[in-house]
Amino acid sequence: MVGDEAVFHQLLHWHHFYDKSTLAVGLVSDGLFHALSWFATIASLFMVADLRRREAWLRTRWWGGVLLGAGLFQFYDGTVQHKLMGLHQIRYVSNLFFYDVVWNIFAVAIIVIGAVITSRKEKASSQEENIS
Repeated sequence: MVGDEAVFHQLLHWHHFYDKSTLAVGLVSDGLFHALSWFATIASLFMVADLRRREAWLRTRWWGGVLLGAGLFQFYDGTVQHKLMGLHQIRYVSNLFFYDVVWNIFAVAIIVIGAVITSRKEKASSQEENIS
């Protein structure tokens, strides 16, 4: 998630993608993670361009999908990578409970908002009516 990368990794320096080694390894892991994220972003922009070219892009549903995907990634990160695999934590303090709860509540809120937006039917355009 771009917000996670920018805020928690780069601005706050709270954690790296992989924290079980040296700072240098953590920084390299962040670089690889960010590069992969940007490759995925560029690939998705090509898909959006193709949808727009075919006049099949539904802007509201796209935003819902963006939020749904971001929330699912954040929830996966907070549960699987932080807790089950122990790759990194949100922050290294004595009591992580508050950070974990806020992180996962925020993730669930983003998931719910994305799911609601995605499931809403947009006003049908002539193109969408032809597809349905």
